[in-house]
Amino acid sequence: MKIHEYQAKEILSKFGVAVPRGRVATDAHSVASIVEELGLPVVVKAQIHAGGRGKGGGVKVAKTLDEAQSAYAAILGMNLVTHQTGPEGRLVRTVLVEEGLNIAKELYVGMVLDREKSRVCVMVSEAGGMEIEEVAAHTPEKIKKEWIDPALGLMPAQARKLAYFLNLPPEAVREAVKFIINLYNAFVAKDCSLAEINPLALTADNRVLALDGKMNFDDNALFRQPDVVACRDLNEEETLEIEASKYSLNYIKLDGNIGCMVNGAGLAMATMDIIKLSGGEPANFLDVGGGASEEQIENAFRIILADNNVKGIFINIFGGILRCDRLANGVVNAARKINVAIPVVIRMEGTNVDEGKRILRDSGFNFIVASAMRDGAEKAVAAIAAGAAR
Repeated sequence: MKIHEYQAKEILSKFGVAVPRGRVATDAHSVASIVEELGLPVVVKAQIHAGGRGKGGGVKVAKTLDEAQSAYAAILGMNLVTHQTGPEGRLVRTVLVEEGLNIAKELYVGMVLDREKSRVCVMVSEAGGMEIEEVAAHTPEKIKKEWIDPALGLMPAQARKLAYFLNLPPEAVREAVKFIINLYNAFVAKDCSLAEINPLALTADNRVLALDGKMNFDDNALFRQPDVVACRDLNEEETLEIEASKYSLNYIKLDGNIGCMVNGAGLAMATMDIIKLSGGEPANFLDVGGGASEEQIENAFRIILADNNVKGIFINIFGGILRCDRLANGVVNAARKINVAIPVVIRMEGTNVDEGKRILRDSGFNFIVASAMRDGAEKAVAAIAAGAAR
């Protein structure tokens, strides 16, 4: 789950992470009260779940009240296009007004769960304000990493090592150490999957503050983070992904034309890979889970078909907890309720596979049954090609 910058800063400030003063503006009059409170200059910032807002015109510096109000009017309601939104852009519904700072240097600090090492990785760089992926690709020596032992937490010596790497003035090192430790405490306490401060600002008077803030959270831990759940903005999420979450389905919309229904995240990733290797493009990631009910399968089928880009479906199931006969019944029931006018390829193995295949065979629908993953992917690609040729 993602949240807005202003929400991330509210959470971080509760853990002692230094952030600029600022508030969300509700109208032009509130801009005036915020400016009166903060003084000039101020920074007016669009709030969407995407980076690159400044380059897209979503961040403006205002040196007068008139400029601040004009910037607010220009940003609110704009369709902001950045490299992360895609060409369709994102409608700006919320605007943050913050104090302007005298910035001496822009830095970077980020934290992410390294699944290979099963530890949180803390990264810092002097190359702030840039895409960290670009820095890692072209100048990896500019990034310093520390992996944190979960039993010990982030040790002061590690935080000092990271702070020294940033080549800060001696007066700012202590501030940076405190910042990094507090950010880590917030990361762990709030069940984050990502916490990124880019840029991290060093001011002319040697303060260290989060000029921007991005926090992503582990969906599996949201049950114990009600304050985070309250920050959810459904306007920033795909409609089909919201619908899937109602039925505990793990769904991510992609740009291809082959809808995928799979049980298990690893199998879902492998299925998307085999579709690509067979010359096709997956339209989604959809994991129905190991113990999906017939109702969940039916809703998964409906959600896949709601994507107008989908021209064919590949269902790839390994029947363990999710029995093959249950899957087959769910698919058949969905097909009876929904007008399915596209090819459906089904590959299943495991518990009650023979019964599942019998249900499909006797359903009266023209399902395409595959014998293996590659066979299923190739049949899905071929069926779509045949349909396009007609």
